[in-house]
Amino acid sequence: MRALLAEDDPRIAADVERALGVSGFRVERVSDGETAWFRGGTESYDLIVLDLNLPRLDGLTVLKRWRAEGCENPVLILTARGAWTERVEGIDAGADDYLPKPFRMEELIARARALVRRAGGRGTGQQQFGRLAVDLNRMTASLDGIPVQVTPLEFRLIAYLALNRDRVISPPELLEHLYGDDDAREANALEAVIARLRRKLGPGVIATRRGFGYHLDEAG
Repeated sequence: MRALLAEDDPRIAADVERALGVSGFRVERVSDGETAWFRGGTESYDLIVLDLNLPRLDGLTVLKRWRAEGCENPVLILTARGAWTERVEGIDAGADDYLPKPFRMEELIARARALVRRAGGRGTGQQQFGRLAVDLNRMTASLDGIPVQVTPLEFRLIAYLALNRDRVISPPELLEHLYGDDDAREANALEAVIARLRRKLGPGVIATRRGFGYHLDEAG
């Protein structure tokens, strides 16, 4: 799952990035509103965590611009605890949820996962695809009830296919959500991950639609 974090406080940003990272998100971090506006408006994210008090362009303005431009990425805003007016303005401007500072990372992760599930039309973290079960909360996969050991990268791929179970995902889109900007985004890297997963899950779970991309096979 791909997340954009817009936070100018280095300590908070580092803590949030670490918490999201160990929870299965591939995080891209920015520290000012103008960069956040550009990145969030031109790229696809499963989640955006947006601080409202950003330099160069405040978070509320960024959020309003995104929604006016048709950006539908799920947005969790971070606000000062006493600023209830900011929270109201943020929700009215199109935020999907808010979290007042200071906050516990466990709550942030729970809200982040809920937003991702909601955006994918899933009410629960438990997903079943024939013989394959995916737990988005515990970041685990099992086949016929037997746990399958997967790497964080492999789980991110399975999770993204699970959250988009109603469509075929193209290789460029999968690469974008699996790798950071500084990583190589080569088709053979994606094929290598899928090959490893197919050895672990069996050949019928991750299906290929030639010329289009990949999806989880409900009958696999």
